[in-house]
Amino acid sequence: MSAEAADRVVGLVAALRAHGLRIGTGETVDAAEAAAVLGFADRAVLREGLAAALLHSPDQRRVFDTVFDLYFPYGVGAPQGGPGDRDDLRERLAAALADDDATALARLAVEAVDGFGGYGSSPGADGWSSYQALERLRPQTLLARVRDDVRSRGGGPGFTDRLLEDEIRRRIEVFRTLVAGEARRRVAERRGRDEIARRAVAPTVDRVDFLYAGKDRLAELRRTVQPLARKLATRMAARRRRASRGTIDLRRTLRGSLSTGGVPMRPVLRRRRPVRPELVLLCDVSGSVSGFSDFTMLLVQALHDQFTKVRVFAFVNRIDEVTGLLGHGAADPAGLGARIRAEAGLTGHHGSSDYGAALGEFTARYGDAVGPRSTVFVLGDARTNMSDPNPAALRRIAGQARHLHWLNPEPRTLWGTGDSAAPEYAGLVAMHECRNAGQLGALIGRLLPV
Repeated sequence: MSAEAADRVVGLVAALRAHGLRIGTGETVDAAEAAAVLGFADRAVLREGLAAALLHSPDQRRVFDTVFDLYFPYGVGAPQGGPGDRDDLRERLAAALADDDATALARLAVEAVDGFGGYGSSPGADGWSSYQALERLRPQTLLARVRDDVRSRGGGPGFTDRLLEDEIRRRIEVFRTLVAGEARRRVAERRGRDEIARRAVAPTVDRVDFLYAGKDRLAELRRTVQPLARKLATRMAARRRRASRGTIDLRRTLRGSLSTGGVPMRPVLRRRRPVRPELVLLCDVSGSVSGFSDFTMLLVQALHDQFTKVRVFAFVNRIDEVTGLLGHGAADPAGLGARIRAEAGLTGHHGSSDYGAALGEFTARYGDAVGPRSTVFVLGDARTNMSDPNPAALRRIAGQARHLHWLNPEPRTLWGTGDSAAPEYAGLVAMHECRNAGQLGALIGRLLPV
Protein backbone atom coordinates (compact mmCIF):
# COMPACT_ATOMS: atom_id res chain seq x y z
CA MET A 1 0.00 0.00 0.00
CA SER A 2 1.30 3.43 -0.91
CA ALA A 3 1.90 6.12 1.69
CA GLU A 4 -0.96 8.20 0.25
CA ALA A 5 -3.39 5.27 0.49
CA ALA A 6 -2.31 4.60 4.08
CA ASP A 7 -2.83 8.26 4.93
CA ARG A 8 -6.34 8.09 3.52
CA VAL A 9 -7.22 5.04 5.63
CA VAL A 10 -5.82 6.76 8.74
CA GLY A 11 -7.71 9.95 7.89
CA LEU A 12 -10.92 7.96 7.40
CA VAL A 13 -10.51 6.34 10.83
CA ALA A 14 -9.75 9.69 12.51
CA ALA A 15 -12.87 11.26 10.97
CA LEU A 16 -15.04 8.34 12.11
CA ARG A 17 -13.63 8.59 15.63
CA ALA A 18 -14.45 12.30 15.67
CA HIS A 19 -18.09 11.34 15.06
CA GLY A 20 -18.15 9.02 18.08
CA LEU A 21 -17.39 5.65 16.44
CA ARG A 22 -15.21 3.53 18.72
CA ILE A 23 -12.41 2.23 16.51
CA GLY A 24 -9.28 0.75 18.05
CA THR A 25 -5.74 0.29 16.75
CA GLY A 26 -6.39 -3.34 15.88
CA GLU A 27 -9.40 -2.45 13.75
CA THR A 28 -7.37 0.26 12.00
CA VAL A 29 -4.68 -2.30 11.16
CA ASP A 30 -7.36 -4.70 9.90
CA ALA A 31 -8.77 -1.95 7.67
CA ALA A 32 -5.33 -1.20 6.23
CA GLU A 33 -4.73 -4.88 5.52
CA ALA A 34 -8.17 -5.20 3.92
CA ALA A 35 -7.44 -2.19 1.68
CA ALA A 36 -4.07 -3.69 0.67
CA VAL A 37 -5.71 -7.00 -0.28
CA LEU A 38 -8.78 -5.57 -2.01
CA GLY A 39 -7.03 -2.77 -3.84
CA PHE A 40 -8.54 0.52 -4.96
CA ALA A 41 -9.82 -0.34 -8.43
CA ASP A 42 -13.34 -1.25 -7.28
CA ARG A 43 -14.73 1.34 -4.83
CA ALA A 44 -17.78 -0.78 -3.98
CA VAL A 45 -15.63 -3.74 -2.90
CA LEU A 46 -13.27 -1.46 -0.96
CA ARG A 47 -16.20 0.25 0.76
CA GLU A 48 -17.64 -3.06 1.98
CA GLY A 49 -14.24 -4.36 3.09
CA LEU A 50 -13.47 -1.27 5.18
CA ALA A 51 -16.99 -1.24 6.62
CA ALA A 52 -16.63 -4.87 7.70
CA ALA A 53 -13.32 -4.09 9.39
CA LEU A 54 -14.36 -0.87 11.17
CA LEU A 55 -18.09 -0.85 11.99
CA HIS A 56 -19.86 -2.46 14.93
CA SER A 57 -23.54 -1.72 14.25
CA PRO A 58 -25.77 -0.91 11.26
CA ASP A 59 -26.63 2.59 12.52
CA GLN A 60 -22.98 3.60 11.97
CA ARG A 61 -23.24 2.92 8.24
CA ARG A 62 -24.67 6.30 7.25
CA VAL A 63 -21.75 8.17 8.79
CA PHE A 64 -19.26 5.70 7.34
CA ASP A 65 -20.61 5.98 3.78
CA THR A 66 -20.52 9.78 3.85
CA VAL A 67 -16.98 9.93 5.23
CA PHE A 68 -15.79 7.16 2.87
CA ASP A 69 -16.92 9.19 -0.15
CA LEU A 70 -14.76 12.10 1.04
CA TYR A 71 -11.57 10.08 1.51
CA PHE A 72 -12.09 7.70 -1.43
CA PRO A 73 -14.04 9.78 -4.01
CA TYR A 74 -15.17 8.22 -7.27
CA GLY A 75 -13.71 11.15 -9.18
CA VAL A 76 -11.53 14.23 -8.93
CA GLY A 77 -12.28 17.69 -10.22
CA ALA A 78 -15.22 18.78 -12.36
CA PRO A 79 -16.23 17.20 -15.68
CA GLN A 80 -15.37 19.05 -18.84
CA GLY A 81 -18.23 20.27 -20.97
CA GLY A 82 -20.01 23.00 -19.04
CA PRO A 83 -23.64 23.20 -17.95
CA GLY A 84 -26.26 21.36 -19.98
CA ASP A 85 -29.91 21.92 -20.70
CA ARG A 86 -32.24 21.51 -17.70
CA ASP A 87 -35.08 19.89 -19.66
CA ASP A 88 -32.71 17.44 -21.33
CA LEU A 89 -31.25 16.48 -17.94
CA ARG A 90 -34.73 15.92 -16.53
CA GLU A 91 -35.59 13.71 -19.51
CA ARG A 92 -32.54 11.53 -18.96
CA LEU A 93 -33.16 11.49 -15.21
CA ALA A 94 -36.72 10.25 -15.72
CA ALA A 95 -35.43 7.46 -17.97
CA ALA A 96 -32.75 6.46 -15.44
CA LEU A 97 -35.29 6.43 -12.61
CA ALA A 98 -37.67 4.27 -14.65
CA ASP A 99 -34.85 1.82 -15.48
CA ASP A 100 -33.41 1.98 -11.92
CA ASP A 101 -30.01 2.50 -13.58
CA ALA A 102 -27.54 3.19 -10.74
CA THR A 103 -24.67 4.03 -13.10
CA ALA A 104 -26.74 6.57 -15.03
CA LEU A 105 -28.03 8.15 -11.79
CA ALA A 106 -24.46 8.63 -10.53
CA ARG A 107 -23.44 10.26 -13.82
CA LEU A 108 -26.50 12.51 -13.80
CA ALA A 109 -25.79 13.58 -10.22
CA VAL A 110 -22.38 14.84 -11.35
CA GLU A 111 -23.99 16.74 -14.24
CA ALA A 112 -26.64 18.22 -11.92
CA VAL A 113 -24.08 19.65 -9.52
CA ASP A 114 -21.87 20.85 -12.37
CA GLY A 115 -24.67 22.53 -14.26
CA PHE A 116 -26.98 23.80 -11.55
CA GLY A 117 -25.22 23.61 -8.17
CA GLY A 118 -22.48 26.19 -8.58
CA TYR A 119 -22.65 29.59 -6.96
CA GLY A 120 -20.38 32.62 -6.58
CA SER A 121 -17.91 34.07 -9.03
CA SER A 122 -14.82 34.88 -6.99
CA PRO A 123 -12.34 32.10 -5.97
CA GLY A 124 -12.86 32.77 -2.26
CA ALA A 125 -16.65 32.80 -2.34
CA ASP A 126 -17.62 30.22 -4.93
CA GLY A 127 -18.76 26.69 -4.20
CA TRP A 128 -21.40 24.04 -4.85
CA SER A 129 -24.76 23.49 -3.27
CA SER A 130 -26.77 20.27 -3.50
CA TYR A 131 -29.85 22.16 -2.29
CA GLN A 132 -29.55 24.64 -5.16
CA ALA A 133 -29.03 21.89 -7.74
CA LEU A 134 -32.02 19.89 -6.51
CA GLU A 135 -34.26 22.95 -6.31
CA ARG A 136 -33.51 23.78 -9.93
CA LEU A 137 -33.90 20.20 -11.12
CA ARG A 138 -36.85 19.23 -8.84
CA PRO A 139 -36.61 15.45 -9.26
CA GLN A 140 -39.60 14.87 -6.93
CA THR A 141 -41.93 16.26 -9.60
CA LEU A 142 -41.00 13.35 -11.90
CA LEU A 143 -42.75 10.73 -9.74
CA ALA A 144 -46.02 10.50 -11.70
CA ARG A 145 -44.24 10.53 -15.04
CA VAL A 146 -41.83 7.76 -14.04
CA ARG A 147 -44.68 5.69 -12.58
CA ASP A 148 -46.66 5.94 -15.82
CA ASP A 149 -43.55 5.12 -17.85
CA VAL A 150 -42.89 1.98 -15.81
CA ARG A 151 -46.52 0.94 -16.10
CA SER A 152 -46.57 1.49 -19.88
CA ARG A 153 -43.57 -0.80 -20.26
CA GLY A 154 -45.27 -3.47 -18.23
CA GLY A 155 -42.66 -3.01 -15.54
CA GLY A 156 -43.02 -3.26 -11.81
CA PRO A 157 -44.63 -6.75 -11.81
CA GLY A 158 -46.51 -7.46 -8.61
CA PHE A 159 -46.42 -3.79 -7.53
CA THR A 160 -49.59 -2.00 -6.59
CA ASP A 161 -49.66 1.72 -7.44
CA ARG A 162 -48.81 2.55 -3.82
CA LEU A 163 -45.83 0.17 -3.71
CA LEU A 164 -44.59 1.34 -7.09
CA GLU A 165 -44.74 4.97 -5.98
CA ASP A 166 -42.83 4.10 -2.81
CA GLU A 167 -40.18 2.37 -4.92
CA ILE A 168 -39.84 5.40 -7.21
CA ARG A 169 -39.56 7.70 -4.17
CA ARG A 170 -36.72 5.47 -2.95
CA ARG A 171 -34.93 5.86 -6.30
CA ILE A 172 -35.40 9.63 -6.20
CA GLU A 173 -33.97 9.69 -2.68
CA VAL A 174 -30.96 7.71 -3.93
CA PHE A 175 -30.41 10.36 -6.59
CA ARG A 176 -30.73 13.17 -4.04
CA THR A 177 -28.11 11.42 -1.89
CA LEU A 178 -25.78 11.14 -4.89
CA VAL A 179 -26.17 14.85 -5.62
CA ALA A 180 -25.39 15.71 -1.98
CA GLY A 181 -22.33 13.49 -2.08
CA GLU A 182 -21.04 15.06 -5.29
CA ALA A 183 -21.46 18.59 -3.95
CA ARG A 184 -19.73 17.59 -0.71
CA ARG A 185 -16.85 16.03 -2.67
CA ARG A 186 -16.22 19.19 -4.65
CA VAL A 187 -16.34 21.39 -1.56
CA ALA A 188 -13.89 19.00 0.13
CA GLU A 189 -11.45 19.38 -2.76
CA ARG A 190 -11.55 23.14 -2.30
CA ARG A 191 -11.58 23.42 1.51
CA GLY A 192 -9.99 20.16 2.61
CA ARG A 193 -11.65 16.82 3.27
CA ASP A 194 -10.72 16.78 6.98
CA GLU A 195 -12.69 19.97 7.63
CA ILE A 196 -15.70 18.83 5.61
CA ALA A 197 -15.65 15.41 7.29
CA ARG A 198 -15.80 17.18 10.64
CA ARG A 199 -18.45 19.80 9.80
CA ALA A 200 -20.67 18.45 7.03
CA VAL A 201 -21.38 14.84 8.06
CA ALA A 202 -24.60 14.00 9.89
CA PRO A 203 -23.85 12.30 13.24
CA THR A 204 -24.92 8.81 14.23
CA VAL A 205 -28.46 8.65 15.54
CA ASP A 206 -27.37 8.35 19.19
CA ARG A 207 -25.53 11.69 18.89
CA VAL A 208 -28.35 13.67 17.24
CA ASP A 209 -29.56 16.56 19.40
CA PHE A 210 -33.17 16.01 20.46
CA LEU A 211 -33.95 19.70 19.96
CA TYR A 212 -32.75 19.78 16.34
CA ALA A 213 -33.77 16.34 15.09
CA GLY A 214 -36.08 16.32 12.09
CA LYS A 215 -38.91 13.85 11.57
CA ASP A 216 -36.68 11.32 9.80
CA ARG A 217 -34.06 11.36 12.58
CA LEU A 218 -36.76 11.11 15.26
CA ALA A 219 -38.11 8.06 13.45
CA GLU A 220 -34.61 6.55 13.54
CA LEU A 221 -34.39 7.36 17.24
CA ARG A 222 -37.63 5.52 17.94
CA ARG A 223 -36.17 2.42 16.29
CA THR A 224 -33.26 2.49 18.75
CA VAL A 225 -35.52 2.39 21.84
CA GLN A 226 -35.73 -1.39 22.15
CA PRO A 227 -31.98 -2.09 21.67
CA LEU A 228 -31.10 0.69 24.12
CA ALA A 229 -33.65 -0.64 26.63
CA ARG A 230 -32.19 -4.14 26.44
CA LYS A 231 -28.71 -2.78 27.05
CA LEU A 232 -29.85 -0.70 30.01
CA ALA A 233 -31.87 -3.58 31.49
CA THR A 234 -28.80 -5.83 31.36
CA ARG A 235 -26.68 -3.14 32.98
CA MET A 236 -29.23 -2.50 35.72
CA ALA A 237 -29.60 -6.22 36.43
CA ALA A 238 -25.82 -6.53 36.80
CA ARG A 239 -25.73 -3.58 39.19
CA ARG A 240 -28.55 -5.15 41.18
CA ARG A 241 -26.68 -8.46 41.45
CA ARG A 242 -23.53 -6.71 42.65
CA ALA A 243 -25.50 -4.71 45.18
CA SER A 244 -27.19 -7.84 46.53
CA ARG A 245 -23.84 -9.22 47.66
CA GLY A 246 -23.72 -6.55 50.35
CA THR A 247 -20.76 -5.09 52.24
CA ILE A 248 -18.41 -6.70 54.75
CA ASP A 249 -19.81 -7.02 58.26
CA LEU A 250 -16.63 -6.15 60.16
CA ARG A 251 -17.84 -7.29 63.59
CA ARG A 252 -18.99 -10.73 62.45
CA THR A 253 -15.90 -11.16 60.25
CA LEU A 254 -13.54 -10.48 63.20
CA ARG A 255 -15.54 -12.77 65.45
CA GLY A 256 -15.28 -15.57 62.90
CA SER A 257 -11.53 -15.01 62.52
CA LEU A 258 -10.93 -16.21 66.10
CA SER A 259 -11.02 -19.79 64.80
CA THR A 260 -8.15 -18.99 62.39
CA GLY A 261 -5.88 -17.17 64.84
CA GLY A 262 -7.27 -13.73 64.06
CA VAL A 263 -6.81 -14.04 60.29
CA PRO A 264 -10.09 -13.12 58.51
CA MET A 265 -10.11 -16.05 56.09
CA ARG A 266 -13.88 -15.98 55.54
CA PRO A 267 -15.32 -12.47 55.23
CA VAL A 268 -18.92 -12.24 56.39
CA LEU A 269 -21.12 -10.03 54.24
CA ARG A 270 -23.94 -7.85 55.44
CA ARG A 271 -26.62 -8.90 53.01
CA ARG A 272 -29.06 -6.38 51.61
CA ARG A 273 -32.13 -6.74 49.48
CA PRO A 274 -32.06 -4.36 46.55
CA VAL A 275 -35.52 -2.92 45.94
CA ARG A 276 -36.53 -1.96 42.44
CA PRO A 277 -37.25 1.76 42.39
CA GLU A 278 -40.55 3.49 41.86
CA LEU A 279 -40.21 5.89 38.95
CA VAL A 280 -42.09 9.14 38.35
CA LEU A 281 -41.62 11.15 35.13
CA LEU A 282 -42.70 14.79 34.73
CA CYS A 283 -42.43 15.52 31.00
CA ASP A 284 -42.65 18.86 29.19
CA VAL A 285 -44.26 17.99 25.84
CA SER A 286 -44.35 21.50 24.35
CA GLY A 287 -42.55 22.64 21.22
CA SER A 288 -39.22 21.15 20.25
CA VAL A 289 -38.80 19.57 23.70
CA SER A 290 -41.56 17.11 22.85
CA GLY A 291 -39.23 14.89 20.80
CA PHE A 292 -36.96 14.47 23.80
CA SER A 293 -39.87 13.72 26.15
CA ASP A 294 -41.52 11.29 23.72
CA PHE A 295 -38.30 9.32 23.29
CA THR A 296 -37.68 9.16 27.05
CA MET A 297 -41.25 7.99 27.72
CA LEU A 298 -40.86 5.24 25.13
CA LEU A 299 -37.58 4.19 26.71
CA VAL A 300 -39.14 4.02 30.18
CA GLN A 301 -42.04 2.04 28.72
CA ALA A 302 -39.56 -0.48 27.32
CA LEU A 303 -37.82 -0.64 30.74
CA HIS A 304 -41.12 -1.05 32.59
CA ASP A 305 -40.16 -4.41 34.15
CA GLN A 306 -37.14 -2.88 35.88
CA PHE A 307 -39.34 -0.77 38.20
CA THR A 308 -41.81 -1.58 40.95
CA LYS A 309 -44.15 1.17 39.73
CA VAL A 310 -44.05 3.74 36.94
CA ARG A 311 -46.19 6.87 36.77
CA VAL A 312 -45.84 9.35 33.91
CA PHE A 313 -47.17 12.92 33.88
CA ALA A 314 -47.13 15.29 30.90
CA PHE A 315 -47.48 19.05 31.01
CA VAL A 316 -47.40 22.27 29.05
CA ASN A 317 -48.91 24.77 31.47
CA ARG A 318 -51.22 22.23 33.09
CA ILE A 319 -50.29 18.70 34.11
CA ASP A 320 -52.11 15.41 33.58
CA GLU A 321 -51.26 11.77 34.18
CA VAL A 322 -50.63 9.82 30.96
CA THR A 323 -49.53 6.49 32.41
CA GLY A 324 -52.56 4.80 30.87
CA LEU A 325 -51.80 6.20 27.42
CA LEU A 326 -48.30 4.82 27.74
CA GLY A 327 -49.62 1.36 28.69
CA HIS A 328 -46.90 -1.27 28.48
CA GLY A 329 -46.66 -2.41 24.86
CA ALA A 330 -49.83 -0.53 23.87
CA ALA A 331 -48.52 2.80 22.66
CA ASP A 332 -47.77 3.48 19.00
CA PRO A 333 -44.22 4.93 19.00
CA ALA A 334 -44.84 7.21 16.04
CA GLY A 335 -48.09 8.64 17.39
CA LEU A 336 -47.43 8.68 21.12
CA GLY A 337 -46.83 12.43 21.41
CA ALA A 338 -49.83 13.35 19.26
CA ARG A 339 -52.07 11.03 21.26
CA ILE A 340 -50.95 12.50 24.58
CA ARG A 341 -51.48 16.06 23.40
CA ALA A 342 -54.91 15.18 22.02
CA GLU A 343 -56.28 13.19 24.97
CA ALA A 344 -54.61 14.75 28.03
CA GLY A 345 -55.46 18.13 29.55
CA LEU A 346 -52.16 19.95 29.18
CA THR A 347 -53.06 23.59 28.47
CA GLY A 348 -55.23 26.24 30.05
CA HIS A 349 -55.85 29.70 28.63
CA HIS A 350 -52.71 29.65 26.44
CA GLY A 351 -50.45 27.11 24.77
CA SER A 352 -47.05 28.17 26.12
CA SER A 353 -45.15 26.17 28.71
CA ASP A 354 -45.36 27.29 32.33
CA TYR A 355 -43.21 25.22 34.66
CA GLY A 356 -44.27 27.02 37.80
CA ALA A 357 -47.97 26.40 37.21
CA ALA A 358 -47.43 22.79 36.17
CA LEU A 359 -45.21 21.96 39.17
CA GLY A 360 -47.66 23.66 41.53
CA GLU A 361 -50.58 21.70 40.09
CA PHE A 362 -48.61 18.46 40.41
CA THR A 363 -47.98 18.98 44.13
CA ALA A 364 -51.64 19.86 44.68
CA ARG A 365 -53.25 17.06 42.64
CA TYR A 366 -50.65 14.27 42.56
CA GLY A 367 -48.52 14.85 45.64
CA ASP A 368 -49.13 11.28 46.84
CA ALA A 369 -47.46 9.92 43.67
CA VAL A 370 -44.04 10.71 45.21
CA GLY A 371 -42.83 8.82 48.27
CA PRO A 372 -39.61 7.80 50.04
CA ARG A 373 -38.96 5.05 47.48
CA SER A 374 -39.60 7.25 44.44
CA THR A 375 -37.04 8.43 41.93
CA VAL A 376 -38.37 11.47 40.05
CA PHE A 377 -37.13 12.70 36.68
CA VAL A 378 -38.18 16.10 35.33
CA LEU A 379 -37.73 16.36 31.56
CA GLY A 380 -37.62 19.82 30.00
CA ASP A 381 -35.63 22.90 29.07
CA ALA A 382 -36.83 24.96 32.10
CA ARG A 383 -37.97 27.83 29.87
CA THR A 384 -40.86 29.45 31.73
CA ASN A 385 -41.93 32.13 29.19
CA MET A 386 -41.22 34.75 31.87
CA SER A 387 -43.77 33.24 34.28
CA ASP A 388 -43.13 32.47 37.95
CA PRO A 389 -40.85 29.38 38.16
CA ASN A 390 -42.40 28.43 41.53
CA PRO A 391 -39.26 26.93 43.11
CA ALA A 392 -41.21 26.10 46.28
CA ALA A 393 -43.16 23.41 44.39
CA LEU A 394 -39.95 21.78 43.15
CA ARG A 395 -38.48 21.97 46.66
CA ARG A 396 -41.53 20.16 48.01
CA ILE A 397 -41.19 17.36 45.43
CA ALA A 398 -37.51 17.00 46.28
CA GLY A 399 -38.37 16.73 49.97
CA GLN A 400 -40.78 13.84 49.35
CA ALA A 401 -38.69 11.83 46.84
CA ARG A 402 -35.78 9.52 47.42
CA HIS A 403 -34.02 11.05 44.40
CA LEU A 404 -34.91 13.92 42.09
CA HIS A 405 -33.07 14.60 38.83
CA TRP A 406 -33.73 17.11 36.07
CA LEU A 407 -32.74 16.18 32.50
CA ASN A 408 -32.32 19.27 30.32
CA PRO A 409 -31.98 18.81 26.52
CA GLU A 410 -30.48 22.28 26.03
CA PRO A 411 -26.71 22.84 25.97
CA ARG A 412 -25.40 23.93 29.35
CA THR A 413 -24.14 27.16 27.79
CA LEU A 414 -27.78 28.23 27.18
CA TRP A 415 -28.98 27.67 30.73
CA GLY A 416 -30.01 30.99 32.21
CA THR A 417 -30.31 32.80 28.89
CA GLY A 418 -33.57 34.48 27.90
CA ASP A 419 -36.51 33.00 29.81
CA SER A 420 -34.55 29.98 31.11
CA ALA A 421 -34.94 29.32 34.84
CA ALA A 422 -32.43 26.46 34.71
CA PRO A 423 -29.92 28.02 37.16
CA GLU A 424 -32.66 28.59 39.76
CA TYR A 425 -33.93 25.03 39.46
CA ALA A 426 -30.36 23.64 39.36
CA GLY A 427 -29.77 25.24 42.74
CA LEU A 428 -32.49 23.00 44.19
CA VAL A 429 -32.02 19.70 42.34
CA ALA A 430 -29.35 17.94 40.29
CA MET A 431 -29.75 19.15 36.69
CA HIS A 432 -28.02 17.20 33.91
CA GLU A 433 -27.40 18.13 30.30
CA CYS A 434 -29.10 15.46 28.17
CA ARG A 435 -28.95 16.42 24.51
CA ASN A 436 -29.02 13.04 22.73
CA ALA A 437 -29.84 9.36 23.13
CA GLY A 438 -26.26 8.48 24.04
CA GLN A 439 -26.27 10.88 26.99
CA LEU A 440 -29.77 9.77 28.00
CA GLY A 441 -28.79 6.10 28.12
CA ALA A 442 -25.69 6.87 30.18
CA LEU A 443 -27.65 9.04 32.63
CA ILE A 444 -30.50 6.55 33.07
CA GLY A 445 -28.04 3.72 33.68
CA ARG A 446 -26.02 5.78 36.17
CA LEU A 447 -28.72 7.68 38.06
CA LEU A 448 -31.35 5.04 38.68
CA PRO A 449 -30.89 3.40 42.10
CA VAL A 450 -30.75 -0.40 42.44
